[in-house]
Amino acid sequence: MKLTIPELSLVVLIGASGSGKSTFARRHFLGTEVLSSDFFRGLVADDENDQSASRDAFDTLHFVASKRLAAGRLTVIDATNVQEEARKPLIELARRYHALPVAIVLNHSEKVCFERNQERSDRNLGRQVIARQVQDLRRSLRRLEREGFRHVHVLTSPEEVEAATIERQPLWNNRREERGPFDIIGDVHGCLEELQELLARLGYTAPPEYGAAGGTAYRHPEGRRAVFVGDLVDRGPDSPGVLRLVMTMVEEGTAFCVPGNHDERLLRKLRGRNVNPTHGLDLTLAQLEREPAEFLADLRRFLDGLVSHYVFDEGRLVVAHAGMKQEMQGRGSSAVRQFALYGETTGETDEYGLSVRHNWAAEYRGAATVVYGHTPVVEPEWLNRTVNIDTGCVFGGRLTALRYPENELLSVPAGQVYAEPIRPLAPAVAPARSAQQEHDELLDLEDVVGKRRVETRLHGAVTIREENAIAALEVMVRFAADPRWLVYLPPTMSPSETSQREGLLEHPEEAFAYYQRAGVSTVICEQKHMGSRAVVVICRDEEAARRRFGVTGDGSGIIYTRTGRRFFDDREMESGMLERIRVALTTSGLWEELQTDWLCLDCELMPWSAKAQSLLLQQYAPTGTAALASLDAATQAMESASARGLEVGAHLEEIRRRRDLADRYVRAYRGYCWPVHSLEDLKLAPFHLLATEGRVHADRDHSWHMEILARLCAADPGVLLATPYRVVPLEDETAVAETTAWWEALTGSGGEGMVVKPQQFIARGSRGLIQPAVKCRGPEYLRIIYGPEYTRPEHLERLRMRGLGAKRSLALREFALGLEGLERFVARDPLRRVHECVFGVLALESEPVDPRL
Repeated sequence: MKLTIPELSLVVLIGASGSGKSTFARRHFLGTEVLSSDFFRGLVADDENDQSASRDAFDTLHFVASKRLAAGRLTVIDATNVQEEARKPLIELARRYHALPVAIVLNHSEKVCFERNQERSDRNLGRQVIARQVQDLRRSLRRLEREGFRHVHVLTSPEEVEAATIERQPLWNNRREERGPFDIIGDVHGCLEELQELLARLGYTAPPEYGAAGGTAYRHPEGRRAVFVGDLVDRGPDSPGVLRLVMTMVEEGTAFCVPGNHDERLLRKLRGRNVNPTHGLDLTLAQLEREPAEFLADLRRFLDGLVSHYVFDEGRLVVAHAGMKQEMQGRGSSAVRQFALYGETTGETDEYGLSVRHNWAAEYRGAATVVYGHTPVVEPEWLNRTVNIDTGCVFGGRLTALRYPENELLSVPAGQVYAEPIRPLAPAVAPARSAQQEHDELLDLEDVVGKRRVETRLHGAVTIREENAIAALEVMVRFAADPRWLVYLPPTMSPSETSQREGLLEHPEEAFAYYQRAGVSTVICEQKHMGSRAVVVICRDEEAARRRFGVTGDGSGIIYTRTGRRFFDDREMESGMLERIRVALTTSGLWEELQTDWLCLDCELMPWSAKAQSLLLQQYAPTGTAALASLDAATQAMESASARGLEVGAHLEEIRRRRDLADRYVRAYRGYCWPVHSLEDLKLAPFHLLATEGRVHADRDHSWHMEILARLCAADPGVLLATPYRVVPLEDETAVAETTAWWEALTGSGGEGMVVKPQQFIARGSRGLIQPAVKCRGPEYLRIIYGPEYTRPEHLERLRMRGLGAKRSLALREFALGLEGLERFVARDPLRRVHECVFGVLALESEPVDPRL
């Protein structure tokens, strides 16, 4: 005997004590799926037979069941459940979590149950107790469906129980195995010509015999399938034609369809229900009067078989007519169907007498993309991974489709206004900001504070400590630029291992050795500019900034620091630099080549003094000035003492050496400073083209980045500086030696050094992700970092004991978070999910790591 149960259900075992419920449960369900009242009595009272603990035991059982159902896991309740008052809270629990309640009844005789209880050593129930349980069960049998059980299976003998098998049936809305690609089409409302035009533009073709008896459905040559979001009928000129087209496509497997509220009303009318023929239903009924009875019968079967919503692509895509909350996705209940058809209202009415709809999408936090229609909008806009594609074709708007997984929108205009909407489709005055943009300005505090685990594609889960998150929040709230621009923060970078060469702390040899040990065959070495890290987000124009970033009134781009603050206090200077970059992008043809209207660049902006004025004035210059002044005075004093015949030669020589080191310190930082009076005094050196529309360029090797950015810089060498670099096969000793000599020349002339990276943007070794870059700095630059006298042997020996483990762990985590945030933005994830990564990078920066590294 096969018992079919839905894959997501609350299975309630019903039977007197001794009927074999626990044995049945162990045989057919996982141990973790079964919640036994006996077990929970033992859990709360250390005695499974302690009936005085039943209230607490069932409270705990219901709590665990609620957590399992909320997570979408089948749950089995192993208790007698013979009385309605015991079953009622279980039915309510199933309804609350939109799971289907299933009753499996073990309806054995009083004699069988009593004999089995006699064989048990752990309890001894009287015959009267068992008789009462059997009577309660049999009085309940006829009421189980009325109580709310969607499936009732009754087993009337031990033989039936022994022969029973359980088959778990996927819910009708579960099409997770269907991965697409799909073309999801908005509310059609009888607009057949527009639908045919849209299908043609999407690439679907219909054979010449389409429309004839037995004609074939529209098909896509690449195997794409259409998904209709419902409201096929009413108000438009040819609802039967639309129905015939969609029904044929669904029947032949080239389309899916979910019902809309107008389709549901038509079905009720076809069933003979008393339905008021308003909102265009009268027009549809008049059009159907010309159709044969066979078509009407097929239509009724078609509409009756439509499922409230579909879950596709392993849960990544949900399609429903009016939308679908996260907790309802992939579940089956009358509440789920009601929400799918009508959405949710606030109970209020607007000035047109229409119900005010609750904006469920603004609160949506699910991982799946939800595509829906129902409420006509002028433009489909993304909000929290949801998009409404009903653009009011029947009201003179457009018929829109979303191509999935590309997330590309395609529309065709309506041939005419077929019906006048009660509420105007377009507002008389366009709002300054869309609903999405208004919503995206509001970041939920819960999304960025507290201890968090951020899942990344590259490096698994990254933990953000609560105290670090608070520090990051303070920085972002007090100092950061408009958060809608902040889609990326760059990671920190670890130095190479410590060199043992005389007078050096870092040398290319250790950087090359690190990557060679990790299995990297080719690296790229880029000159390290002594500037300040700058992220450039630039759009082709202000309309692109509004459309893609939701930013209005703040220009068409931004340059910000690695802590999310605007780089320039002078907004005219920023605007001038952005305009030069924009013109260079146009001149070089990169807008068209990259098929984008925005870019995100990782850069160095020079001189270092342009951003580090306070550091220079408060730290470096006072240190250098004080050292030189004091050592000059000490030199004069020692020279005077020597002239008087005192033996101070050794002391004088020591002071002169120290004075020379202080002078080197001053010359070191002065080499990175020059006055900035105009834009021409600045240099921007981009080294990563991080992202453009639809793509994060982490799949390109570093040579590609260098070559394409060199073209950009060549278009405006006045302010854009191409970064010199060398590609080095590590097995080539000549190339390694030449690059080492190049580094020595760079650092010998006062340069900072170079950055060594794997040729591939993302590199993995036997132990996982490899450092995306290590910096190898010259001795004179390190003098700025470690102090004037760091090269003295006793200091170098101490500094060689520095540990890099914490810094390298930090670099990997920040690298993974940075790219994760960009990937989420490009995938049009909600802003809160992008900022989860951005905040994460900033929070990690407050971890206790030696800043000199």
